[in-house]
Amino acid sequence: MTYDYEKQALSEGYKCVCGIDEAGRGPLCGPVCAAAVILPVDCEIPGINDSKKLSEKKREALYDIITEKAVAYSVFMVGPDVIDEINILQATFLAMRTATENLDVKPDIALIDGNGKPGLSIAERTVIKGDAKSVSIAAASILAKVTRDRYMLEADAKYPEYQFAKHKGYGTKLHYEMIAEHGICPEHRRTFLKKILGD
Repeated sequence: MTYDYEKQALSEGYKCVCGIDEAGRGPLCGPVCAAAVILPVDCEIPGINDSKKLSEKKREALYDIITEKAVAYSVFMVGPDVIDEINILQATFLAMRTATENLDVKPDIALIDGNGKPGLSIAERTVIKGDAKSVSIAAASILAKVTRDRYMLEADAKYPEYQFAKHKGYGTKLHYEMIAEHGICPEHRRTFLKKILGD
């Protein structure tokens, strides 16, 4: 994990770089969550990595370190109703734009995981597999993942019959079994369950 992508942007004359990533594009329920993070120049956070490669315990520990060290950070979630209305890609871009706009410090360039640009009002640079290459994007991936997982634990308390704490809303065998048994709840994305719902 390096600060090279951030340094490259700074060497081109940009003054403030933020990393952006999302969590929750694939699940059958719950929000999609995006985070934007500005880290200090040459910030080193031992153990930071793509959130998918870290244990839940490690992500939680890194969440506290990142939020403490960050110059600024923001997380924004877009719920199932909006996902169903505008589609998951546009909902992801909406979450990314809003998270960036809500930063207390205004960046002038964003490093974005993947190959899609959300349409920010600042310069946008996509980085394929950026959560494993850029420390700012990796930090954003952790904040987004931890925030979404915490949300799904709250949903588990509200709708215990779906066992959201176990699968976090992803399309596991258990989750499909719970939907077959109980139907859907307000957290489910209808557009992701068209075959089951007959929509």
